[in-house]
Amino acid sequence: MFNRSLLSLPTKLCNLQIRRSSSSRCLLSVTQEDGIKNIILDDQKTRNSLSMSMMNQLIDEIKRDENDKSLRAIVLSSTGAIFSAGHNLKELYFPDKSYEEVKSIFEKCHELINCVIHSPVPIISKVDGLAAAAGLQLVASCDIVVCSDKSTFSTPGSSFGIFCSTPGIALRVIPRMKSSFMLLTGLPITADEALRIGLVSNVVSKEELDKETERICNAIKSKSRVVISFGKKFYYKQLSMGLNDAYIEGSKIMADNLQLEDGQEGIKSFIEKRKPVWRNE
Repeated sequence: MFNRSLLSLPTKLCNLQIRRSSSSRCLLSVTQEDGIKNIILDDQKTRNSLSMSMMNQLIDEIKRDENDKSLRAIVLSSTGAIFSAGHNLKELYFPDKSYEEVKSIFEKCHELINCVIHSPVPIISKVDGLAAAAGLQLVASCDIVVCSDKSTFSTPGSSFGIFCSTPGIALRVIPRMKSSFMLLTGLPITADEALRIGLVSNVVSKEELDKETERICNAIKSKSRVVISFGKKFYYKQLSMGLNDAYIEGSKIMADNLQLEDGQEGIKSFIEKRKPVWRNE
């Protein structure tokens, strides 16, 4: 069991390996205990916007120690009433930026999303508030999303003259009629509606949010890290494959899984009616 207080009482950390200009500052709070890394967006002044600095720090922190066998899951959350309002609009003001500079902001967000998807451990988004535009893009790209019943989700970019084209890619996880509604109107949806359409995994009260996140993390920790990593990698790979090709590849993947020591240990422990002893190999 990990200390639930770490989910709500973060300690501010600034890692020197994060690339920064002389004026940059730490925008994250990070704690890690019992195999769970908690990364908290902590820039309420900008509504936890995904500025270039924020995205770079998120990428660095997600990748940090990713191959450490003791790391079992990552939880993304935020301080304040807004999970993330999306990109920092001041960075997108074109008169102050070249075309390539502006494009690099969206490319950096793509890098962040890929970092989430390709992380060897599950990444859980814990939302308590508004997730908008690129902030919603980040949430929708996580492996599991748990939110409070007061949370809302929106893609309001067109209201500011910039359509949420890249956040719309992440909205492939929900039905087209709902994603087009969100993108074309900019109107927010509630937590309950997000659950109905498959944008989030679970909805609980604000008071139960930490407990539910802990329950999910403990369920993941009870599994073999190498098996979870193995399965996550193929899960995302097969999403872009045709059905027949996915089954052909999936059959090979399951056979490969059984070649792992933990694959055999899991079956052996079931037959022997005991708890498995994972070696994460």
